[in-house]
Amino acid sequence: MRLNKYIASSGLCSRRKADELIEQGAVMVNGKKVTELGYIVEEKDKVFVNKQLIHPVKHEYYRFYKPAGYITTCEDEKGRKTIYDILPENLQTLKPVGRLDKDSTGLLILTNDGDLINELTHPSIKVPKIYLVTVDAKMHPHEFEKMAKGIEIEPGKVAYADVTLLEQDNKHTTMQIVLYQGMNRQIRKMIEYFGYEVKSLKRIQHATINLEGLRRGEFKPIKPKQIKELKNFLNRISNNA
Repeated sequence: MRLNKYIASSGLCSRRKADELIEQGAVMVNGKKVTELGYIVEEKDKVFVNKQLIHPVKHEYYRFYKPAGYITTCEDEKGRKTIYDILPENLQTLKPVGRLDKDSTGLLILTNDGDLINELTHPSIKVPKIYLVTVDAKMHPHEFEKMAKGIEIEPGKVAYADVTLLEQDNKHTTMQIVLYQGMNRQIRKMIEYFGYEVKSLKRIQHATINLEGLRRGEFKPIKPKQIKELKNFLNRISNNA
């Protein structure tokens, strides 16, 4: 197995990041520093990254319906509740793909597959993420058009969103929003730009994986067929990027 794949298969990082660690001299095989990117590792070899022994692990993939009130991180210095407070012990080593803020709900993909995490979150690939969003006002078609054309939500940061109107009256608007970026609190900042407030925000799909069949706080393994479909989808859009 190539050294970068071996490192990635441990769940430590992606193959791209593993290449950086190899070039930086942070990797040792059987006590010797290795900086060759194409180095082949045998089953009996011992691999250390930053002096820590690593082992390949079986990749696991789960869908998780994040409830409101939890942040998407392992620990929080402010003492806030995290998703790991409700996940079982066997999922504690898995990492979320991207984040949902404390008040948002919906789909999180959990995995120890560093390569998949990198592909799903890398800005150059533009993986679609779909949300159901309700705001506290009646929005206008020209505002949807402006969201599609781009809004500067921070100095030098322009956010884009594809919007489909689902339901509306004088006091609220419910819509489906598709993002291809991963900016912090992107939807909320775009809505705030118009002077409105998000009342509810739920992610219902990430790439080909959706929330169907899950209740809040529930998690289920992603089937091998679904992972294959997901990786094929990522390969297609990556080649077109």
